[in-house]
Amino acid sequence: MKSDIELADELAQSYQNLLLEIKKVIVGQDEIVKLLLTGIFSRGHCLLVGVPGLAKTLLIQTISQTMDLDFKRIQFTPDLMPSDITGAETLDSNRNFKFVKGPVFANIVLADEINRTPPKTQASLLEAMQEQSVTAAGVNYKIEKPFFVLATQNPIEQEGTYPLPEAQLDRFMFNLKLDYPTFEQEVGIVKNTTNEKKITPNKILNAQQIIDFQDIVRKAPVADNVIDYAVKLVQKTRPNTQNASKQANDWLEWGAGPRASQFLVIGAKCNALIHGKYSPDIEDVKTVAVPVLSHRIVRNFKAEADNITVEKIIQQML
Repeated sequence: MKSDIELADELAQSYQNLLLEIKKVIVGQDEIVKLLLTGIFSRGHCLLVGVPGLAKTLLIQTISQTMDLDFKRIQFTPDLMPSDITGAETLDSNRNFKFVKGPVFANIVLADEINRTPPKTQASLLEAMQEQSVTAAGVNYKIEKPFFVLATQNPIEQEGTYPLPEAQLDRFMFNLKLDYPTFEQEVGIVKNTTNEKKITPNKILNAQQIIDFQDIVRKAPVADNVIDYAVKLVQKTRPNTQNASKQANDWLEWGAGPRASQFLVIGAKCNALIHGKYSPDIEDVKTVAVPVLSHRIVRNFKAEADNITVEKIIQQML
């Protein structure tokens, strides 16, 4: 049985090994890769926003390969039904009802263009994300751990889409924005993808190791001043409250809820551990602040009219 210190050291080393393998396939996007791995080791789900063609699917497939995890992709469309995600009861050859599991029963689920499907179908992911189980015909079916949902949204072509409600957005630990690659990165992408050579990353971890790492992240000790900082930061986002910041009162309609404080602390713990520290400090909280808070606060009309971005508001609060 390994000690907590040994597991923490192993997590830091495994993280570096994962980065090396992922970089064989994915050019650039280092910050996104780091935050996705942080999300997995923190037992959090991620929302990925980016225009088509930025290798979102390839990135998730590559991560699942390096972790030796079962990967399923669900393409969300307007006619997608909840049973297409969770599964449905069918008659078998003996005319008995049998539950056939849907694609949500995987370790890593890519919910592609989640805002293209109606709220009823979006909501079918909620129980799976929160409870790690699916209920069908009164029977509860557990989803095997580790379980990680990564949903993508296309920021262009908003016609005919169904924006995720705040309650569902709040289930996602991180909101990650993919940018276009730099010139050098795009040259590397073109060189890697226009020849016959197929790069297959090596397997670095297995499911049990990931579960152990998720447990060690939860166990990491946190100083009271770090928790106080995280909670104060979240309270600063709530306009017209006792601890509201000037930015919140000027530019925000709604602030973040208590789940943001939880994710700030868990994300800070994981960020510390993957970089070889045993306990997080305030800098670790700042590192995860923008992806944790950006989808949990709502700008008011003044901020939208003045083109003040959510990221800029959070940076000023920091």
